[in-house]
Amino acid sequence: MTTLTPESRSSSVGGSEKIKSRRRIAREFVVQGLYQWRIAGGTASVIEQQLRESETFMHVDEKHFSQVLKGALNDVDTLDQLIQPCLDRPAHELSPVEYAILLSSTYELVSHPEIPYRAIINEAIELARTFGGSDGYKYVNGVLDKLAVRLRPVEIEAQRLAKKPG
Repeated sequence: MTTLTPESRSSSVGGSEKIKSRRRIAREFVVQGLYQWRIAGGTASVIEQQLRESETFMHVDEKHFSQVLKGALNDVDTLDQLIQPCLDRPAHELSPVEYAILLSSTYELVSHPEIPYRAIINEAIELARTFGGSDGYKYVNGVLDKLAVRLRPVEIEAQRLAKKPG
């Protein structure tokens, strides 16, 4: 079983330390909370309270953390309906870590249009690299790429046109 423990620092290439953003740490805590919910159940408020007791919680973007954790858990059925067509198997067969990442990222794609879809996908990939299986990040990337086309078509088209030469 994967142990999910957010840290306030992360190693980067070359061995130097890189301080994580408050939002990145919030996303790590959200994934931990959704993982906990998937494994043991519980309510959003109880899970949130438990996570807030962590020593590293002081580094979190608390508003983003609460919005995404509560939003994902409150809308889990709707989010599952959005995710399922992009999967190659039923959602309940996904690893709890990959499922938690996909659930939180899908919530962000739907509910936070001010955050570029590429940023959401890149954050999800990093979370999967940190907490998931060895190739889980590739699966998460593929699913979210398909989902972004469905949920953010205008943003994707604008980006495509911006890259077009001439």
